[in-house]
Amino acid sequence: GGRLDAAGALCEDGLALGQRGRPPGTCRTLTPAQEKAVQKAIADKTPDQLKMDFALWTRPVIAQYIVERYGIKLPVRTLGNYLKRWGFTPQRPKKVAYEQQPGAVRAWIDHSYPEIARRAKAENAEILWGDETGVSNQDHAGRGFAPKGKTPVARGVAKRVTTSMISAIGNRGDARFMIYKGGLKSATFIKFLTRLIKGARRKIFLIVDNLRVHKAKVVLAWVAERAERIELFHLPSYSPELNPDEYLNNTVKSKMRNLKVASTQDELRAQLTKVMKSTQRKRELIRNLFKHPKVAYAA
Repeated sequence: GGRLDAAGALCEDGLALGQRGRPPGTCRTLTPAQEKAVQKAIADKTPDQLKMDFALWTRPVIAQYIVERYGIKLPVRTLGNYLKRWGFTPQRPKKVAYEQQPGAVRAWIDHSYPEIARRAKAENAEILWGDETGVSNQDHAGRGFAPKGKTPVARGVAKRVTTSMISAIGNRGDARFMIYKGGLKSATFIKFLTRLIKGARRKIFLIVDNLRVHKAKVVLAWVAERAERIELFHLPSYSPELNPDEYLNNTVKSKMRNLKVASTQDELRAQLTKVMKSTQRKRELIRNLFKHPKVAYAA
């Protein structure tokens, strides 16, 4: 007289039922130490940093890495099981400039910016982050609802009009901006800096990227003559994601997409001005930009 357990297996009354099958962790090709090392390599490095001729960790690349490191050849399906067990999933990569230097980025976050913040506190200076962006009347490329199978039609104007803006924000919610035509020139940048220090109660530490205009001799000379009122600092090259003002630009462009398409440059300028003045009044919105993981170090 036996009975069936929950899995439908026949067992004798009075006998304790143990777990069927092989104990967890047995019959794995990689040792726990090897598994840990492979996981760390995938999480912390890219293949090219390990002198492999690949940009991303795909299953064939991981398999090749394991062969080169441990001399163990794993079937693709087995490797897939390992990756699933480790919690690794295929993901679309973020775009980062190839020229970006991770060491310089780490040095900025760990040393350069903390030193700037220390000096700002000691000198009672205000830290601002500056950036430029362009806005077009043909940037309205958002999505709209429509019946399934019937693509919505966005009617716009044929003539393309553009305008430009330079802005600066602080982690306390301050935002300042200036709208101008065309590309940024040294005279335009100096004009913005002049407005920035006019009426400022404290010295300004302005952090910008490595745009050539930001390092022009005439600009550096102008700043040097006013060293008691303003200083310029430069982010690591090819690292826009480290600048909180980049996220302001994204927010502003998102708001602009919800407006009527401007048909003239004056209309576009007026729209941008209205959006920016509204944004200026929302100090909490500006402060929230610094909560993005990439710029939380500056919060």
